[in-house]
This record gives sequence, C-alpha cells and structure tokens, in this order.
Amino acid sequence: MSNNLGTPAAAAPHFARGDITPADVAGGGEGVGPLAPAEAGPREPFLAALGERVRRLRARRGLTRKALARLTGVSERHLANLEYGLGNASILILLNVARALQCPLAEVVGDVTTSSPEWLMLRETLADRDEATLKRVRLAALELVGGSSPSAGEAPARSQRIALIGLRGAGKSTLGRMLADDLDFPFVELSREIENLAGCSISEILGLYGQNAYRRYERRALEEAIESYPAAVIATAGGLVSDLGSFNLLLRRSISIWLKADPEDHMSRVAAQGDLRPMAASREAMEDLRSILAGRAAFYSKADLHIDTSAQSLIETFQVLRAEARTALGLAV
Repeated sequence: MSNNLGTPAAAAPHFARGDITPADVAGGGEGVGPLAPAEAGPREPFLAALGERVRRLRARRGLTRKALARLTGVSERHLANLEYGLGNASILILLNVARALQCPLAEVVGDVTTSSPEWLMLRETLADRDEATLKRVRLAALELVGGSSPSAGEAPARSQRIALIGLRGAGKSTLGRMLADDLDFPFVELSREIENLAGCSISEILGLYGQNAYRRYERRALEEAIESYPAAVIATAGGLVSDLGSFNLLLRRSISIWLKADPEDHMSRVAAQGDLRPMAASREAMEDLRSILAGRAAFYSKADLHIDTSAQSLIETFQVLRAEARTALGLAV
C-alpha cells in the first residue's frame, strides 16, 4: 500500500454502502465537503461515535481539517466523511490520524480508559512504568476502590481462603483436596459450583450459551464461594484469569497460589484423566498448550505464591504447598 493515502492506490479494495470511494480519496481538495447523507445511507452508530471522537480530538489539538489532512496524507473529503460517520476508514488511516493528533489509537476508537479526562490523566501517569510499580498502583487502587468491601464486623477481606490458580493439569484438584484435608477447610472446586448454578455441564454451558454466559456463571460462583466460605481451599478453572474482573476479585479476597508445571506434565496429566477436551480439535496439541501457557503466564504470575509442581514428586510438592499455605495463614508448619 502506498504511503500517500490521498491517492486512488491507497484506497481499500472493497467499499460497502456508505464508504468513501477511490474517487473520494483522490479528490477532496479545499472546499470539497462530505458525502450527503442521502448518498451514504443511514449512519452506523459506532462510525458516528468514532467520527465525533475524531472531531473532538482535532478541536482539542487546535487543528483545522486541512491541517490534519496535511499531517496524515489523507484527503480533506476523506476526513470529513470520517468525522461525519459516513466513511469506514481503514485501521492504517485511523493510526495515522491518532499519530497526527498525538493520542493513543485507543482514544480514537473509544477505549474505556480514554473516556474521561481522569482516565486519560491516569494513562499518562502510568505510561512507561515498570511492572513492579504498576503492581503497587493496582494494589493501592484495590484497597481504595476495590469492590466487595467487607461489611462492619466482617473478618479481614482475604480471611482464610486459599485459591489455587493455573492451567489444567497443574494439580489444583489433587493438591487442593490434600491441602483442604490438612487444614480442615472446605474444598471448593469452582467448576463444580458453576455446573450446580447452571444445572448442566460446563461443555453444555459453552455449547448452548457460549463463552460470555460461562464467564457470568464463573463470576457468580466465585462471589458465592467468597461469601459462603471465610475459610476454604478454592480450585479455580484455568481460564479464570481471562476475566480480569473475576481475577481481581480472587486476588483481593484470597491468598492466591499459582501451581505451574512444564507443558509436558500438563499434557500427560490431563491425558491420564482421559480428558483432552482443550486440544481435541488440534493436530498441534503441544504447540497449542505452550501458546496458552505463554499467554496466561503473565497473569498467573500475579498470584501471591508460585509453586512448580514439576520440580518434585506429588508428596514433596504437597509438603511445599502445605508449608507455604500454613505460613501465609499464620499457622504452625
């Protein structure tokens, strides 16, 4: 694609009703206005909101449309249609517009963290901070505004809950039951609680209602477990970290322990249980598993404690887990 987005060669190959045309991109000199609404058809709400954000951002920077056109290499008519919500601009054009307006692309497309001046100031304050600093800020923010604050007379927020996180096959169920027996705590397997709430299996929830419904059941099951059990060992599903709201709640209201393992151990343990559901449709099962681990590891690592279940035998791993959990709970080892 040519860098000169004001020429016909730079136009997108496909134009839906209401989009600008190659001729529109090529033209659009001074005085050329946007397409008339009758030509473009009804405005799509997202595109209308997008155009309004671009117009506000341009005004905030004190730029005329002509000046923005010069900075981006996009014709004035193209920009006019974008601002009126009549043109479906490509991602490259939006990126050029964001750069010219000196703002993140997220602010152009409407990310929630750009929805108010305070959000924007927070983004600027936290930009380029290292992970350790961001973690301190996150924990301080949870203390300040975190949801589900304890009522008067309630035990400390985290109480005596131990939450085990990690990918399937890490040992959460096996080690969780052993730890619960040792501590004389209830053992809560969140997957079973989700099925009880839904009245069907997890595979049926996903098949019938989809991922979003599953996440809603998961959040509700977690909230009920926290409300019902001031002391418990909770084994979570591997994908809980995908819902940051649920994950934040778990981190705030429990002592979290990441049980991690080598990919080969994850695979062999799940296979030994006769369950290869996550990999059933893939010929490259191990590569898929490694990819999932890589994608989630940064979130799992936010847990208070990390235990490698591949580093020693089951009994030895339990002894490590027992010592870490008892120490965290303030109990004798």
